[in-house]
Amino acid sequence: MSPLDHPRVVRDVATRLATASTAVEACRAAVAALARHAPARIAVLLWVHDRLRCVAATGSWQVFASAPAGHGTVGRVYASGKTEVIPVLGLDPDHVALRPDLLAELCVPIVDSAGGRPVGVLDLEWTAEVDLDAWRDTAERIAGRLGARITALGGPPAETRSEKLLRHASALTAATTEAELMTVAVQAARDVSGLASAVFVLDSPTGPRLATPSVVPDGLESRVHAALVGAGRPVLERLRAQAQRHGASYTLGEDGHPTTPDQDLLIAAGVRTLISVPLGPAESCGVLLVGDTRTLHPDPTTVNLVELLAAQAWICLERLRGLAQLRERASSDPLTGLRHQGSFGERIADLRPQGRTALLAIDVDDFKSINDTYGHQAGDRALVELARALQGALRHGDELYRTGGDEFVAVVDVLRADEAVGIAQRLVEAARRTGRTISVGVAVRRDGESPDRTLRRADEALYSVKRQGRDGVGLAAG
Repeated sequence: MSPLDHPRVVRDVATRLATASTAVEACRAAVAALARHAPARIAVLLWVHDRLRCVAATGSWQVFASAPAGHGTVGRVYASGKTEVIPVLGLDPDHVALRPDLLAELCVPIVDSAGGRPVGVLDLEWTAEVDLDAWRDTAERIAGRLGARITALGGPPAETRSEKLLRHASALTAATTEAELMTVAVQAARDVSGLASAVFVLDSPTGPRLATPSVVPDGLESRVHAALVGAGRPVLERLRAQAQRHGASYTLGEDGHPTTPDQDLLIAAGVRTLISVPLGPAESCGVLLVGDTRTLHPDPTTVNLVELLAAQAWICLERLRGLAQLRERASSDPLTGLRHQGSFGERIADLRPQGRTALLAIDVDDFKSINDTYGHQAGDRALVELARALQGALRHGDELYRTGGDEFVAVVDVLRADEAVGIAQRLVEAARRTGRTISVGVAVRRDGESPDRTLRRADEALYSVKRQGRDGVGLAAG
């Protein structure tokens, strides 16, 4: 067999590259020309937004569609900008054996001829012995010509809208709060649709409400948000009902066409194109409104992508709500709905080191007699009623925990000890209105005192009240 004419290989690729009109066509032309001479698996990956994406390849059992920078051979070569020659693939810890007969690999960076930075990689793998030194020189010359052609054609291709949707779907799944989720979803809706603004109307127990992302940007989005807030719930109800009844729709704000009052509201804010997409199932439907100041004609693909995004956002929102409910159940007393012993332990562990926090230890007087005389169901009803009364007597920001069968602790921030005593007296009076009495021990945390020690002092003050006849308040020594 005569030796391979490597200069001819380079010339053939260069000839094919000259006919390409896009970067992707150039990559495919290079692979097709190279495949005529190289009995190898060949692939070209270009950097698109945040990862390497395969844009051309010869037939293979499996080709990776994308790869992050720094991972695997192609990721390492892109990140370093240096060619790698691997004569024995089994010795490379990053190699994934997609074909058991692959022996060697050659991976070359494709460099932007203007900026000198890598824009992708040319990767070749062989199943037979090959002169890797000769092929390295050839592959590097081909990669150089391919990089120059890609640069001349405007660089690597832009991220497709489908790829954007996939990327944003991953970000939606990673969101940990509703505000974070809505921020990501708004950005995704603008990016995928190509329109200027996106606003989510969410369902809630009290009716539809506007979602509040972490930041509402200036411009159209801010004006739409303000207009809907000012219009109030009736407009949100109508927008939701329309989406629930008719599904996705879009509006062209062309002059000379009659409009509805709701459309006039959005037109006044600057909207000239609007896509409305239902969010979630009909029984709990919200709305995603995506708009622009330009009069555009949304194509079906754009509307479909926005619908897919809305569906993904809804799934992630329901997951966050479900997790919140689970956390609430795990941290609250199922009988009274108050926080229970476990969460109280976490709360006092977080007390400010030198704060004026007071702990109010509360015990129901003669509670055992209720259970013994009337039964445990009556005792449970009495506890629920008492918990509601005590909660109602506290100030906004004060916290009440059920720490045992008939034992409670309130955590309050005060300026002086007499302020804590006054809150405790209100609790005693609230209990009396339910027909029960309680004893309360008050301890204001000393500077540098451990939370457990403060609680022990509150308990000691509580038992002092018990010994003196119950139904009162005792203050621990300062």
